[in-house]
Amino acid sequence: MAQTLSLRPNPDVAVPRTAMVMAAGLGKRMRPLTATRPKPLVEVAGKPLIDHVFDRLRAAGVARAVVNVHYLADVLEAHLRHRVKGIEIAVSDERSQLLETGGGLAHARGLLGNEPILCVNSDNLWVDGPIDAIVQLAQMWDADRMDALLLMVPLARANGHSGRGDFHLDAEGRIVRRRAAGRLAPFVYTGVQILNPAIVRDYPEGPFSTNLFWNRAIEAGRAYGAAHEGLWFDVGSPKSIGMTEALLADG
Repeated sequence: MAQTLSLRPNPDVAVPRTAMVMAAGLGKRMRPLTATRPKPLVEVAGKPLIDHVFDRLRAAGVARAVVNVHYLADVLEAHLRHRVKGIEIAVSDERSQLLETGGGLAHARGLLGNEPILCVNSDNLWVDGPIDAIVQLAQMWDADRMDALLLMVPLARANGHSGRGDFHLDAEGRIVRRRAAGRLAPFVYTGVQILNPAIVRDYPEGPFSTNLFWNRAIEAGRAYGAAHEGLWFDVGSPKSIGMTEALLADG
C-alpha cells in the first residue's frame, strides 16, 4: 500500500533568504495607468503594488530580493534605489528582451544562489491569515520530495479573479492541472511559490513560461500546493483597484 504523505508544517525550517520578484511585465491590462509607469508601481490602498510585496517579504524575514526589470526599467530601478528600505536589492536586467516568467528565472539564476527560491509576482496583493503566508510555505517545504510548492487560494475566495481556477490538489497535496477546458478547478495560483533551484535547467533560449518547470515537477510527482488562509486579490485592471481597496477598507 502506498504511504500517504501529508504537508505538515515544520517550524524549524527557515524562510528562504532570497526572493525572486517578478516585475518585468508590460501591464497591458492595467492601461492607461501603465502608460507612464510600470505595473508594479501602480498604487493600491495608498502604496505601489511592489511595496506591498516588499512589506510581506520583510515581515517574513526575507533579507534579499532579485527584481527583474524590462518595461520602464529606469523608473522601476529608481524606485527600488530610493524607496525600498530594509531589504537588499539586486536587479536582473531584461531591457533588451522580455523573457516571461520562466525565462526571467533562468536569466536571474546566477543571482539566486543554490538555496530554495522564493518567487513572488510583483503585482500580487494578499493579506495573511492566521500564519504569515511565506512562513507557511517555508514550513511546508520539503526538498526531499518537492521541486515546486505553490501558494494557492480557493477559487471561491479569489477576489477579483475572473478565471476558472488553475489546479486541483490530490489527497497527498500534489497539484493536478484543471482537467478540461471549460471546467472549474478549485484552486487559483496566487503568484507566490518556492522552487528547487535545480529545476531551473535545460531551458530554451529567450522567453518561456514557468509552466516548463512546473510540468516537469508535476510529471515527477514533485509539485505541491498549499492553501492560503488569508485574503488574496487579483489586481489586474484599473477597475479591480477600487474593488480591492473597498474590500481592504471593509476588513
